[in-house]
This record gives sequence, C-alpha cells and structure tokens, in this order.
Amino acid sequence: MRVTSLRSALPASLVVLSLVLAGCGGGEDKDKPESGDTPAEATPTPEEPAIWPLTGIEAAAGDSVALDHPVLVTKIDNSTSSSPQVGLGKADLVVEELVEGGITRLAAFYYSKLPGDVGPVRSMRASDIGIVSPVGGVITTSGAAGVTIDRINKAGIKFFQEGGPGFYRKSGRSAPYNLFTSLKKVAKAVEDGKDERPADYLPWGTAADLPAGAPASSISAHFGSHTTNWKFRGGRYVNTNSNAAEGDRFQPDSVLVLRVEVVDAGYRDPAGNFVPESRFRGGGAAQLFHNGQVVEGEWSKDKLKSALTLTTAEGELTVPAGKVWIELVPVDSAGGEVLFGK
Repeated sequence: MRVTSLRSALPASLVVLSLVLAGCGGGEDKDKPESGDTPAEATPTPEEPAIWPLTGIEAAAGDSVALDHPVLVTKIDNSTSSSPQVGLGKADLVVEELVEGGITRLAAFYYSKLPGDVGPVRSMRASDIGIVSPVGGVITTSGAAGVTIDRINKAGIKFFQEGGPGFYRKSGRSAPYNLFTSLKKVAKAVEDGKDERPADYLPWGTAADLPAGAPASSISAHFGSHTTNWKFRGGRYVNTNSNAAEGDRFQPDSVLVLRVEVVDAGYRDPAGNFVPESRFRGGGAAQLFHNGQVVEGEWSKDKLKSALTLTTAEGELTVPAGKVWIELVPVDSAGGEVLFGK
C-alpha cells in the first residue's frame, strides 16, 4: 500500500495532524549540537591598557597616547645661574648629562603634558643623539657647535633653535640664561596630522617586579665639578639641590643611574675646554633607586638609537611605572662617582 493511498483514506484533519507531528519529530537536526556539547561563547581578549611611553603610567579612560606631535626634548641649563628653572615639573622624564667643566645639563622630555614656557634653554651636545633618538624626539635648543649640528643632522634628529617658533628672551635675566620657549608653539609647528605613539623609553613594570635591593635613602651622583643630591622622602626621591622653583620641581618616582664612558667630542668650547661626549651605547653598570632601595644591574644599548635594556643576574630588570630621572654618570676613570647611604 502506498502512502498516498493511506492518506487518501484518512479524514483530512488527521492527515494535517500527522504532517505537523512529522515536522516536529522527524529526521535528526544535524546542525543542532547534542546535549552537553553546546560550545561556550568565546571570551573576548581584554585590550592592553594604553600607557604613556615616557612614564609607563596607564592613561585615563578615553585618553589617547598617540598624539599629533613627537616627544619634545628641551636642553635646560643646570647651573645656579639657571635658577629658577621653568617648566621642569611638567616633564615626563629627565636625563642629566655631563658637559664641559664637570658641570651638567638637563634633557627634559615632554609628551603627555606641554608647559607654556620652559627654560633657560641651552645648547645641544653630541651626547644628545643617544639620549633623544630612541623615541624620535625633537630637540629645542639655543643651538650648538657646528660639528655637533652636523652630527645631529646626520642622525636625522629634528631641532628648533633661537629664532624658531616659541623662542623669546625673558627680561630680568642675563644672557645666556634668559632664553625660553613655549613648547605648545613648538608642538604646533611639528604637527603633521598623524597621531602616533612613540616607543617606550624604558622597560616598564611594577614595584612588585623588582628583586630585593639594598637600603638607599640618599644618593650623591658626582660628575666632577657638580654633584646632584637626592633624599628619599615621602615615598619618592627629592633633589635637595634643585635649581627649579618650589612647586615646579621634577619629582621622580625612581632615579636610574647609568655609568657611561666619556670620550672627546672632537672640539673645544670657546674657552678652550675639553668637550665631553657621554657614549650612550654599548653598556655598563646600572643602579635603579626606588622606594628607598637600590637594585644593582647592567644596562645595554646596541646602537645610539636602540631602546635601553636593563638586566640583573636573575634576568630582565624593569622600571616601575612613574616619573624617572636618569643620571648618565661617567665611569670612575672619567671622574664620576655614585654614593648612596641608608
């Protein structure tokens, strides 16, 4: 008997009912997973938090760390004649370097915040190539010796000097300590419509990542004729002989001392003094001061433009996120010395 003959013999209502039941309980649904085999929903991978490249600090919600201006590095005088330094407190990071006569100059890095005015602005050195190039920084400077400008240009580093946007002489100060600039105007001059994030300047981590260190409540970094002194107070290191005004001082969470070789820059200053160049490539001893303790290690940079690597005997050394002051102290043979105490 064929199915069609059977259906034709049944009442119409039963035929409809049988078709409905067949549709509900018919063949196996191959697309429906068996009980217990329901796939779990894929857990979305959390986005990496946006951090500022010069501090490692997480950006506030909604803030972008890719800006339409590069890192701006201002060369600031660090003698008593510069007092009071202006705009230092807004810097993200500071590098202190040796110049002629055993004194120092500051390379103040600005990115997350730009002060209206900064200075006194002074000249570049060949040492700045290794200091600035890892993050593609632009230098604001009073100028430089011809041999230095030639090397800066060959390294592909852009710089602005007196006569450029934002530069002016401040009344009431004597030259050469009266040159200042507005970094907001400099930043406007280098905008290209492309928001980009620079590379991290240091290998960032947390305080929990640090190995055990030795007590260090004071630091004295000797450069020859100048010594920078630090005291650990209120949870951070305080520069006790800062030339910045109260309320405008750089307040680092960590002080990183890197011992560097010093070589002849290849010319003399107007007074006939030897001009030193801190060779910021290769490697040497490193001391990371944080939370009243010091961790001993080594630093290395393959090339002047390479990122800085820090290690200890146990492996990689990272810097707790926060503001950092870097001391490029000459090795002992060049007159440098670092002392620290409990």
